[in-house]
Amino acid sequence: MKDTPDLASTVRDRSADVPPAIPSASSGQAAGAARGTPRWATLVGTFFGIGRVRPGPGTWGSAATLLLWAALAYSLPSSLRTPVAIGLALLAMLIGIPAATLVARGSGVKDPQIVVIDEVAGQLVALIAVPLAWKSFLAGFILFRVFDIVKPPPVRQLEAVPEGAGIVLDDIAAGLYALGVMHLFLRFGLLK
Repeated sequence: MKDTPDLASTVRDRSADVPPAIPSASSGQAAGAARGTPRWATLVGTFFGIGRVRPGPGTWGSAATLLLWAALAYSLPSSLRTPVAIGLALLAMLIGIPAATLVARGSGVKDPQIVVIDEVAGQLVALIAVPLAWKSFLAGFILFRVFDIVKPPPVRQLEAVPEGAGIVLDDIAAGLYALGVMHLFLRFGLLK
């Protein structure tokens, strides 16, 4: 009679030859952001989950910011809109840099795609002192996305700044470009 191993030893032997599962870059990025990253940093970095929306999480982050800003701005007296926009942009930057740093460290990715607080800060900068009109909002949105994607100098160079500062500051610079062009459009009446 031939010796046959029992079922338990067969299962053990098979699993011994299988290497542990290695997460793919995309699943590792999403899982890594949650594992070892403080919950507040994940919530802020992803702008309360908007960064997990696909495709184009940065575009979704900008769109959500635009809609939220429009709702808030319409409820504010006109004299407060500019200072509030500046304050919110600064707040997003100051909270966004440490949050982006922690999410990047947790995911092991230099600039995780799920981090969109940088788009929030940059989009808010692009909307500073912009009239409450659909043409201005649309132009501000498009200009910011274009400058964020194209990254003219020094926007691209700011990506080299370490950790969350590099993640956020390049979008602030893209927002400043968009803000400048937006105010040129407004000055010359191109958004009437």
